[in-house]
Amino acid sequence: MLDFIGTICTFYPWRPRGLAAPWEKMPMLDLVIRNGLVCDGSGAPAYRGSVGIRDGRIVAIGEVDGLARQIVDAGGLVIAPGFIDPHTHYDAQLVWDGQAQPSLEHGVTTVVPGNCSLSLAPLRAEHRELLGATFRKIEEMPKNAFDAGLSWEWESFADYLATIRPTLGVNVAPLVGHSLLRLWVMGLDARERAATDAEIAAMQALLGECLDAGAVGMSGSWVDIDHENRPVPARLAEPRELDALCATLGEKGGILQIVPEFWDADLLCARIDLLAGLSRKHGIRTTFSPLFDSNAAPELVGIALDRVRLQTAHGATVVPQMQTRPIDLSFDLTAPMSTFATLPGWWAMTLLPRAEKLALLRDPERRRALAAEMDDFFMPIGLQIDFADAYVKRMGTPDGALMGRRVGDLAAERGCHIAEAIIDIALADDLATSFGLDAIGHDDAAKIATMLADPLVGIGAGDGGAHVTNFATYGDTGYLFSRYVRGFGAMPLETAVRKLTHDVARLWGLDKRGLLRPGYAADIVLFDPERIDRGPEIPVEDLPADGFRYIRRASGIERVFVNGALAYSRDGGYAAARAGTVAERVAA
Repeated sequence: MLDFIGTICTFYPWRPRGLAAPWEKMPMLDLVIRNGLVCDGSGAPAYRGSVGIRDGRIVAIGEVDGLARQIVDAGGLVIAPGFIDPHTHYDAQLVWDGQAQPSLEHGVTTVVPGNCSLSLAPLRAEHRELLGATFRKIEEMPKNAFDAGLSWEWESFADYLATIRPTLGVNVAPLVGHSLLRLWVMGLDARERAATDAEIAAMQALLGECLDAGAVGMSGSWVDIDHENRPVPARLAEPRELDALCATLGEKGGILQIVPEFWDADLLCARIDLLAGLSRKHGIRTTFSPLFDSNAAPELVGIALDRVRLQTAHGATVVPQMQTRPIDLSFDLTAPMSTFATLPGWWAMTLLPRAEKLALLRDPERRRALAAEMDDFFMPIGLQIDFADAYVKRMGTPDGALMGRRVGDLAAERGCHIAEAIIDIALADDLATSFGLDAIGHDDAAKIATMLADPLVGIGAGDGGAHVTNFATYGDTGYLFSRYVRGFGAMPLETAVRKLTHDVARLWGLDKRGLLRPGYAADIVLFDPERIDRGPEIPVEDLPADGFRYIRRASGIERVFVNGALAYSRDGGYAAARAGTVAERVAA
């Protein structure tokens, strides 16, 4: 048929615009997405148009002529670059799930794992259990799923990427963790002391190898503690060590990500100043996460942003990452969780063997001690939690009289302390009950709207892949549009798209991603601007070893393409294609 059309066009002066005569040898397009509202990621006004794709790249945009093997009608939809999630912990999940579910169904085509000083490589075999325990503690991952899903077929960073590459359905822009560099070079001494000059030089060489293998930068932390409540190795680094590693980042064009003391305005400003100094000295981009608003410290976000403005005006690149959504927590009594981080009695109780735990929970004196501890509760990380507001979220044997009920109301009806109500409900359900605490933090939505619209604030800190049994980490992309574009009108559609695409790609130094431009990777999301939103939080049993987790579905995302291949559609779900890759960094 195509040969026939070409023959007709040869002998007649008219031919359809864009259709080549045989001697012109115009290659056929693989895909044309037609008739959508093009938001190209730059923030420029959207326009009605089409996008042509060949060999995984965008080759034409606007009025696209010519033949295509596939045509998708995007009428009524926005055509945008795929969203980029800059703060995830998919490192382990990518080994058994190269699509990083549920990222794609939220329009995310590129994820950045390896945050908070933790990656899965480089790692010597003898340190696997230590790292696993640290990862599971900080990122709250179920041990059975973590252990069952990891093959541990690698030691070097290059070998880790070689392990995940064949099954990637999403693009990955990985960071290497500072704690891992220390552990590789210093062994267990990385948990004990500062590095020597020779060890710092060895870390620099190792960081260079990781960057050459595909890392986009290095992550660190000034706050995290491991499974033994000791500072992660990165926190033991002296300033000269971090300075030397940033020199290597500057040589290679890598980014530095840090988790600072985000709940204390003075400490946070000091860290912003430190990052700014490193940025100027070594010509690097730096970012920190999270920037979190709460009634516990209502002035903090404004103070931190003023300091970022000051340092930006003096030539530094220090970008805070703010999540769009409040936090929804879940907790139970089966394992230690961040909810109990500053309740030592509760934390210790969750660590006990089952029989000892049950005996403790039934002991009147120990119950009174746990209740007293809850009365004095304070969570010094910018959150305010009232356990009376917790509700019965999930049960092993659902009880219609309890599901969804508020713990404070149940305690009042029973004439007991809220702690005793939590314990009694859990005991009656063989400890299978999960309790929920919804919409914590981000208390002043109007203020958050203003902050998110600030050009100096990045969208991030979502923690995808982490805290999976504690709360659903996904939904930031849809919530940005539903809450702050449609709801508050804090920013136009084009700005929201830019914040999720080009702004992230530029900060993280991702080559040919984040824009709809000829020559760029065909990472594309089609969404309904009136329906895009985060979906409900639901429990799903899809982890290795029958592990359960909370996830969020999405609404309004119609189709997602990764490097030109369909990766997800609303009607068909996740596609079989594995077109993801390790995203390349712009050359230094």
